[in-house]
Amino acid sequence: MVLRIPVTIHGVQEKFLIVCIDGQKTIRWLCETAYQRYTEKYNIKIVNRCFVARRITDRSLLSLDDHIEQVLDDNEAIVIDTTKHIDDDDDSFSVATDEKRHVVRLDGYHLKPSDLVRLSTGDYQIELPEETWTAIRKAREIVDKIIDEKKVVYGVNTGFGSFASTIISNEKLADLQTRLIVSHCAGVGEPLTIERARMMFALRINILAKGYSGISEETLRKIIAAFNKSCIPEIPSQGTVGASGDLAPLSHLAAGLMGVGRMWSPKTGWGNAREVLEQNELGLIEYKAKEGLTMINGTQFITALGAEAVERAMSIARQADVIAALSTEALRGTVRHLHPKLHASRPHLGQNLVAERLRSLLISDVHPSEISKSHANCGRVQDAYSIRCVPQVHGISWDTIRFVQKIITTEMNSATDNPLVFIGSNEVVSGGNFHGEYPAKSLDYLAIGVHEIGSLSECRMERLVNHGMSGLPAFLTLEGGLNSGFMIAHCTAAALVSENKVLCHPSSVDSISTSAGQEDHVSMGGWSARKALKVMDNVEILLAIELLMACQAIDLLYPLTSTPPLQAIHDLVRQSISTWDKDRFMAHDIEKATRIIKSGIVWKTAQPHIQNYLDSHHKIDFARPAECAHN
Repeated sequence: MVLRIPVTIHGVQEKFLIVCIDGQKTIRWLCETAYQRYTEKYNIKIVNRCFVARRITDRSLLSLDDHIEQVLDDNEAIVIDTTKHIDDDDDSFSVATDEKRHVVRLDGYHLKPSDLVRLSTGDYQIELPEETWTAIRKAREIVDKIIDEKKVVYGVNTGFGSFASTIISNEKLADLQTRLIVSHCAGVGEPLTIERARMMFALRINILAKGYSGISEETLRKIIAAFNKSCIPEIPSQGTVGASGDLAPLSHLAAGLMGVGRMWSPKTGWGNAREVLEQNELGLIEYKAKEGLTMINGTQFITALGAEAVERAMSIARQADVIAALSTEALRGTVRHLHPKLHASRPHLGQNLVAERLRSLLISDVHPSEISKSHANCGRVQDAYSIRCVPQVHGISWDTIRFVQKIITTEMNSATDNPLVFIGSNEVVSGGNFHGEYPAKSLDYLAIGVHEIGSLSECRMERLVNHGMSGLPAFLTLEGGLNSGFMIAHCTAAALVSENKVLCHPSSVDSISTSAGQEDHVSMGGWSARKALKVMDNVEILLAIELLMACQAIDLLYPLTSTPPLQAIHDLVRQSISTWDKDRFMAHDIEKATRIIKSGIVWKTAQPHIQNYLDSHHKIDFARPAECAHN
């Protein structure tokens, strides 16, 4: 029996005719085949696909494990969607890179958050391709012509903010740049770490590389030279309102390159910026007309910190799924709620991705589990929401992270200063691209999404330490009373969740008028970014505590063992943190577990097992007697 199925790929409107000569092939095979053709045609990569398939005629859902001949007729069209990049764990740069020379080529268009995080280490230098320099030169010619012809253009030969109507004579333009930058160096608070300041520095270079800023080739080459020598200005973390850009922190960056303020380099350590530059054989930058405003007008503080937050959120979400599976096993939870058809009936991509991942870790038909077998005939039919609703809660967190990732990536490659120079039309146009509302709103949203992962984690912790809920020894310790076990570790978790609830109040809803009413709406995105990173800190610790508890619970179920992938996670933890036979200094273990989470090794350990499951497309029979629903 030959079936010809037209398959439309949603979002790209690509249609492929798939010929099936074996009706026993599954809908999953159909989706895989269509996407293989799509990726080969456009030479793209899709990682860990999570498909949703529907009939075009009535939009009804199709189970991925159904046989094609049983659910589709010849020439019956379907449409499929997928999660493309949500789970992309590729360590390679997306921008052009010379790995032998450790050089990254920035062009202002292709930088990703993961690239920027790798640039934070100081292991790579920056170059710009020649075509980028061509655009930069042409844009500067337009600025120079304006100055020569003495045309009045905001940002070139005028004052700034509420002084925009003040015209500055040509002979004072150089002095204007210096005064602008040093007057705007009004940041306060703890300085950024060297890594975060380096990210902000690299991101500013990427934006200047777009060729819309009007910076001179000479100045930009000096800026890049300073980055490549790892001469990093001290940048205070407080003081930006996120419109007109991140003025204060970017001013500190620009001032450092002038020799003003403090600076760090590997050669000198911290010192006076002028002396650090001299000892690295770098000259002081003297900004030309417009270049002062070019350097300080943009969203690179918000966006650089946002890029780190997004990358850490990705790592958190991946590992949270694995740790939730381990807790589910330790609490002897059911897998019934992971039924593929249940999740296909609500085709959110994140939810289906998480459900499939949990199936790959928990289903004992694939990975024999003695723990699972031990409660096959228990009387419990449903688990608490913190177990049963992991796909739904973690799923929207995944989709939130993906949404924010798109916005941050776009912002990283956007011209966000003012005014902008357009070489095609020889225009200088003033507008509001510096406004940080996009990254601010998205990072407020990111904090909320990741907080929910931590909140659900704490709910599972309560069940793990509560004897009445888990059936395990109270607080996961033997000789309770003599030992307190994980009693206060759970209190720490509760404190962090409560702290995150306050941090999740959106910064971007609280605008304050500045600059004499000229800048009457601002994004407050700097705080959005900073508090998002604090939420990441707290959730990483929360997952670390849950990981410790889940492993301790597995130990208490000994000699029963878990599924191979979950047993591998348990063994990973036990390589550096021993089981709790009696009370000991808890903080050290939490610190060790937090380092495990930050390293991402929980995900790296689980990923091969997950991929093997996905590659096998193993069909699970969920139609079991009710008394076995807890298997």
